[in-house]
Amino acid sequence: MKKPAALLALGACALTVAACGSSGGSDTTSDTVRIGLEGPLSGDQKVTGVGMLNGAKLAAKDLNAKGGIEGKQVEIVPIDDAADADTGVSAANAAVKDGLDGVIGPYNSGVGIKTLPIYEEAGLVPIRLTSDSDTNGMGFTLQPMDYQIAPVETKAMTDWLKARKVAILYDPTQNYTTSTAEAVKKNLEQDGVKITAYNEVQPGEKSYESDVKKALDTDPDVVFSVVYFPEGGLIAKAMYSIKPQARCLADYASNDPGYVTTAGKAAAQACPTGGVPAPEDFKDGPAFVAEYEKEFGSAPGTWSPYTYDSLNFLAEGVKQAGGFDSGALKEKLSAVKDWQGVTGSVTIDPSNGNRDPATVTINSVDSKGEFHVDEDWAKAVGAPY
Repeated sequence: MKKPAALLALGACALTVAACGSSGGSDTTSDTVRIGLEGPLSGDQKVTGVGMLNGAKLAAKDLNAKGGIEGKQVEIVPIDDAADADTGVSAANAAVKDGLDGVIGPYNSGVGIKTLPIYEEAGLVPIRLTSDSDTNGMGFTLQPMDYQIAPVETKAMTDWLKARKVAILYDPTQNYTTSTAEAVKKNLEQDGVKITAYNEVQPGEKSYESDVKKALDTDPDVVFSVVYFPEGGLIAKAMYSIKPQARCLADYASNDPGYVTTAGKAAAQACPTGGVPAPEDFKDGPAFVAEYEKEFGSAPGTWSPYTYDSLNFLAEGVKQAGGFDSGALKEKLSAVKDWQGVTGSVTIDPSNGNRDPATVTINSVDSKGEFHVDEDWAKAVGAPY
């Protein structure tokens, strides 16, 4: 497995991993392949992290039943970053010191900007779940990026909600929320939409009613929040409590079961979110959901099928590359076209390691409190769902 000695190779090779690679791979004396799963396994976003971890564990179980990776059993190593960059750096360094062969995650872009270089310098090829473009080229991802998300959310407001005036509330402390808010604002203005408010909201508050009222005072057609789900749920709750004429839309970062729990079902139903299809809405989703529920006794999270696919994607790359050598592995993963996973067909853009195309949807909450693609949105914008 990758050992911390790789951190000492900080010359030209460390700066051009794809070109010179790393000898890496599993130790011949080890009978396991150690794959880290970095995510918010504690704190406000714990529900996201647990869903990610379980998705990876399920993939490991299925791989192990087929002989593992390189004939070795796969062990998932939890790496808790608590959605905090400093915590993530400490956790990533500790995991690398203990030895890893690969890593799935992290989820939060602001964390990934700090931790992904640690993994790459150790000779690993991360399969990240970050969506901010500042993480382009840091390994690979199977989920959508900000530049793929922003146009969908913009079109939802202009073509579906028919907005001509929009108030934006965003979290200024996170890379993803800042970049996405800026992109949507720019897109809306290019479409002739007036931005009536562009207001920062600080994460961790117990209520955002005053922020919502301030935004509503600008007379928008839509209040659009670009925050993670703990804050997004509270903003939706405030909107539902006030019951303004303005519509509510939450960004992709709120697309998580925790959003419904925080907002309450009725409030969540009144405020759709950007996102991805629910696990059961993918073609092979029902079988995945059934297996997941049997294994863990609960429904999968939004990102469970993505971490499941991420580990299988990595395993396929290792098979094609003949091992974990970073140069060979990057070469094989960069060339992936139409690889099939639970989340559908995967083709990688070799220029940045991102999935392209990547499915982005607008989701509504149903009577069971579950996310599904909003049919009215799909009809309004001509989306094939």
